Amino acid sequence: MSRLTLRLPDTLHQQLIHIADSEGVSLNQYIVYALTRQSSTAYTVQPTSTEDRNQQNQDFANLLQKLSEGSSTEIETVLADREIVAPEKELTPEIIARFKRRIL
Repeated sequence: MSRLTLRLPDTLHQQLIHIADSEGVSLNQYIVYALTRQSSTAYTVQPTSTEDRNQQNQDFANLLQKLSEGSSTEIETVLADREIVAPEKELTPEIIARFKRRIL
């Protein structure tokens, strides 16, 4: 276990003491809990909004429509012009594999 010395404004310190007391835990336990919760949100996959999903579905439908109407040269041009979006950095190969297993 590590030790960390931290300087806090008095008002924040008192506020944290009050919250820890109301939770029935020590100040140390509450701070560890709060930091754990905060750091874990960086690894949480956030859902996309309905509007974003609808737009993505429409964009995909438009792409399929263009591909079905075109020659092989036109198809290659459309694919070359599409927007390439990298996955969020939080989506590690392990997380993607877990998603695939859950979907199947």
